[in-house]
Order: sequence, then structure tokens, then C-alpha cells
Amino acid sequence: MNIFDYPNEKINDEITRILHSGKNVRIEKIVSKYNVSDWYDQDENEWLVLLKGEAELEYEDRKIDLVCGETLYIPARVRHRVSKTTECIWLCVFEKN
Repeated sequence: MNIFDYPNEKINDEITRILHSGKNVRIEKIVSKYNVSDWYDQDENEWLVLLKGEAELEYEDRKIDLVCGETLYIPARVRHRVSKTTECIWLCVFEKN
């Protein structure tokens, strides 16, 4: 698998592929297209890098614009959502506390 491959199939919101899963860590490739997510309040820390596209992440008190190549760390229990995307490829690492 090439991390930069964008699927030919229709994308309704996003496609998630688990690349690795271990005792305390999970690595995912997420492909999204013009997606707005529900609010997340996850019990895992998340580090992400946007490999393709542009996106906007929204916290309860602010918004963050991301462009290709930028990274972000989201601690567990920090409420957030994806409020806007173009055609995006994300690499996300989830870590249990």
C-alpha cells in the first residue's frame, strides 16, 4: 500500500484503514472528502499529520486551519471535530493513556 494512494471508490464521509494496532497504540490512514464530522470526545491521545489537502479542526473555543504537511496533537478528552475538508489523506496515531 502507498500511503498517498487516494481511493477510486465513492467516499461519503471518510474511509478509515487501520495500518497497525497494538496494546497501547493504533495507526490509521483516513481519507475524507468534503467532510464534517460529529464531535469527538475520545479517551485516547491523537497525533495526526495531514498528508494531502486542507482541513479545519474545531475545538469548543477555537478553530485551526491545517494544510498539507502540518501536524497536530490532540490530548484525550479534548472535545473536537473536523469542520471542513477538501480531498484529504490523514495519518493518525492514537495512544491509550
